Amino acid sequence: MKKLVILGAGTAGTMMLNKLHNVLDKNEWQITIVDQHETHYYQPGFLFIPFNIYTCKDVIKPKRDFFPTGVNVINSEIDKIEPKENRVLLKDGQVVGYDQLIIATGAKIKPEETEGLKEELWYKSIFDFYTVEGACALRDFFKNWEGGKLVINITEMPIKCPVAPLEFSFLADWFFTEKGIRDKVDIQFVTPLPGAFTQPKASAILGDFLEKKNIKLKTEFGIARVDAENKKIVSWEEEEIPFDCLVTIPTNMGDDAIERSGMGNEFNFIPTDKQTLKALEYENIFVIGDATDLPSSKAGSVAHFQADILLENFLSVVEGREPNEKFDGHANCFIESGFGKGILIDFNYDTEPLPGKFPLPGVGPFSLLEETKMNHYGKIMFRWMYWNFLIKGLELPIESQMSMAGKRA
Repeated sequence: MKKLVILGAGTAGTMMLNKLHNVLDKNEWQITIVDQHETHYYQPGFLFIPFNIYTCKDVIKPKRDFFPTGVNVINSEIDKIEPKENRVLLKDGQVVGYDQLIIATGAKIKPEETEGLKEELWYKSIFDFYTVEGACALRDFFKNWEGGKLVINITEMPIKCPVAPLEFSFLADWFFTEKGIRDKVDIQFVTPLPGAFTQPKASAILGDFLEKKNIKLKTEFGIARVDAENKKIVSWEEEEIPFDCLVTIPTNMGDDAIERSGMGNEFNFIPTDKQTLKALEYENIFVIGDATDLPSSKAGSVAHFQADILLENFLSVVEGREPNEKFDGHANCFIESGFGKGILIDFNYDTEPLPGKFPLPGVGPFSLLEETKMNHYGKIMFRWMYWNFLIKGLELPIESQMSMAGKRA
């Protein structure tokens, strides 16, 4: 019997597990999924916790709820992968052999990579919202905060969900307006990028939104360290930005097991063919989601589109054919802009976000690069879609390849 091993049971790994379980012959293939954690997090929901829109219950479910029957589930930390031997060594001593391997080990924050960030002010005046612990600590801090300098800082790229820091800024503007203390909160968005976002045209539009909401934008700021004593972030050029509350998006890196395996780049992301999703250096390994080094966004929608491509290419490879399906870098993101409205962007490797209607040309119901209430509802509805369709590997009415239909160039 052939062995398929999937490393990681987050969004990408669980989607692939369900998709492949539905099509592979159970008499020919044994599927094993490995993950050290038993809890599944709806990570886009972390953004809403500091503002009391979601609770922890809204973003947490047991991972086993989404595993099909007949799958071998191993709860253990990965020690390292030995690709030449076609095996995975686990921290509990198990050795798991494979014929085909799918790596979906994701990305996580590494605040310790920045000097002074994770020290005495951590979860006191410095917070992240990329973990449930950080989001809940920030929620508690905001309950009694009376205002001051709020700095949202992206440490370096790439990061998971590149629009999330902007969304946080927009929601902070709404939240403190609702509390009646917006005039006491000075919000500054600090990024190493030359603009508000990674895509130039969308960056200009989103930068305008920051300006309209009286959120200061500081670009090309590469943080070197945190001066905790004086509550300042300091750049490599010794430029200083003071804060009373620092919301950090720390360095994002791949799993430590990738480093131990010698398979990743300097951020522990695995060199991956940007179209076929095969690991560049290994014939029988695919990589999906945040674990890749692809120039596409690290976001749940991207993992969803990748999963459709990987499914076809995996079946081609195991049947002795070339992997011909091509991932085009498709990303689709709702951007919560506050006050019950949102923005939608849809783009890929070659095409920047454009205005128009989505997904039906001329009809929508969503509007691209426009702030509408319907886009906000789309963002809120996505949580239900995630738990009931996306994570279960079911088909959604959105093509994996980006379409120009409905877009205005």
